[in-house]
Amino acid sequence: MFSELIKRTITSIVIFVLTFYCFVKGSYFFNTLILLIFFTSIYEWYKLALNKLLFIFGFFFILLSVIAAYILRNDNLSFFMLVILVSVFTDLGGFICGKIFKGPKLTKLSPNKTYSGSLGSFVFSIILSFFYIKFIDNTLINNIKINFTEYLFTIVFLSSVSQIGDLVVSYFKRLRNIKNTGKIFPGHGGLLDRIDGIIFTVPTSYLITILFF
Repeated sequence: MFSELIKRTITSIVIFVLTFYCFVKGSYFFNTLILLIFFTSIYEWYKLALNKLLFIFGFFFILLSVIAAYILRNDNLSFFMLVILVSVFTDLGGFICGKIFKGPKLTKLSPNKTYSGSLGSFVFSIILSFFYIKFIDNTLINNIKINFTEYLFTIVFLSSVSQIGDLVVSYFKRLRNIKNTGKIFPGHGGLLDRIDGIIFTVPTSYLITILFF
């Protein structure tokens, strides 16, 4: 577990720095990144999809997510970054707490998921995202009047969506009897293994901005 955690941590740091640099810089940095993400995701989904109908559905779903990411990033960088971070913290909390505390399995769709991991996902996403908007980027607090209850509900909801995305991709991997969608990231697997939650939270967040902001 320790060697896996070290490899996963180093890869995460590299991905985190390069990705968020592109997010913040915007322009062709961000555009190039999301195009690479789109084509790589489509390739991995092509290998994962069980039939043509599922592939077509996944193709348009990933395309919708990429378009939503482009719009969100250019309309409200602070909110976009928060959405991405909630997904990242959800994944991180689930991995760490699931490995440490283990316990009962969450669902048969993904036998590696546990209740402790799910709870850890919520705790990590709530605490670390609050730290982000409080001490790193308080634009959301200053520009959007939101009380603590609304903030808590929003983070828990987005974390839940991210976990659902993780379970969906894990389900298809289980049907294919494979551990990862690819080998592009050491200790992490494929791109879809890393963004399975994000491709669900981003379009969901876009709908939130349309309905409430």
